[in-house]
Amino acid sequence: MSKIPEKIIGFRCYQDGEVLLGVVDAQLPEPELMTETVSGAGIAGEYESPVMGHFKSMTTTIKFRTVTAAALRLGKASAVHLELRGSIQVHDGGSGRLTPMPLRVIVKGLPKKSGLGKLEVGKPMDAEYVFETTYLKVELNGKEELEIDKLNYIHKVGGEDQLAEVRTQLGM
Repeated sequence: MSKIPEKIIGFRCYQDGEVLLGVVDAQLPEPELMTETVSGAGIAGEYESPVMGHFKSMTTTIKFRTVTAAALRLGKASAVHLELRGSIQVHDGGSGRLTPMPLRVIVKGLPKKSGLGKLEVGKPMDAEYVFETTYLKVELNGKEELEIDKLNYIHKVGGEDQLAEVRTQLGM
């Protein structure tokens, strides 16, 4: 029987792998490859051709229930290194058991926007910080499944390096 990943049991957000940033929600990047329209003689029409390992702008949004000192410091004009560690609930269809599976997401980038949120009695502030994401790594169950490093020409999927030959050809 199959194992069905159902939901996030819980997660925590850390800065530089150590500092717990507070109670947050996270909107992770949505990697989208850059494309170019290809048309001309020999092609019946046109199509969008992705550029190997080149991604459009990606953002990560962290929303805090309330402002914290650690959150405010994310607005510095320097690189941000965030690590989100979570646990995914998995349902084993054969045994009927529910088991946890580790999730680790690392994002690096630069602060792009900060919003202090709203002051309302008895309500969360929803302070929001947006980062231009230049690095993304996703690990499931301890195995690296995705890595995008825009500044170092790295794009790995399931451990397979999509840009290894390109880096060699560029003398990197």
